[in-house]
Amino acid sequence: MELFCAGREDCLRKRAQSSKEAAFTYAIIAAGVAHAITAACTQGNLSDCGCDKDKQGTYSQDEGWKWGGCSADVRYGLGFSKVFVDAREIKQNARTLMNLHNNEVGRKVLEKSMHLECKCHGVSGSCTTKTCWTTLPKFRQLGYMLKDKYHQAVHVESVRATRHKRPTFLKVKKPHSYRKPMDTDLVYIEKSPNYCEADLVTGSMGTQGRLCNKTALQTNSCDLMCCGRGYNTHQYSRVWQCNCKFLWCCYVKCNTCSERTEVYTCK
Repeated sequence: MELFCAGREDCLRKRAQSSKEAAFTYAIIAAGVAHAITAACTQGNLSDCGCDKDKQGTYSQDEGWKWGGCSADVRYGLGFSKVFVDAREIKQNARTLMNLHNNEVGRKVLEKSMHLECKCHGVSGSCTTKTCWTTLPKFRQLGYMLKDKYHQAVHVESVRATRHKRPTFLKVKKPHSYRKPMDTDLVYIEKSPNYCEADLVTGSMGTQGRLCNKTALQTNSCDLMCCGRGYNTHQYSRVWQCNCKFLWCCYVKCNTCSERTEVYTCK
């Protein structure tokens, strides 16, 4: 896909807005809105919704339990998210197709993450009868799942209709291929800008001067965060009052403790 830009700054800004990071942002916002609305319905905080009425009182003959409690009405939350979040995508361009696709991925992740909770009823803890209900996953769990999809995001491009010259669908960006991305794939149009260097146009603050962990293997490690530029070591002493005791009567006596530490920042 070609970027139609008014200049270098506009082009860089559009590239950042069509990156993998943008895909993750749109997906987690759509999932977050659906999650928050569904939780509010379950807690009785909204007048237009409540528990999932379709499940109340019905039986699962095969499993031997019946629906009970307050099942989360995730369909209401998903519907609200679709109307509210997707409403701003009115332009007929490739970026709109990308945003709508990623919004739907976020909602699908939430829908598939709903889980069943059950409670047994009977004498002395026996499970003579059992009632079950559906509950929302922790939002952090959704974040982890979308983060995995972010790392596996698919590079796509738009296909334009011959007559109207408008993008009609997204396909995986490969020569001579018209395969569409899967409904559960996060998609992006432009590769991410270089976040190692500061660039206010794309919103990147760079990593120069950022604190890093010399021994860690995660993303906050100096090797990764400093982008191969190396790091500076700063030594300083910290002094504070410690081992304080109340003495009768009436004052507090403390010792003075000190500690020498090292801090590492990216060059």
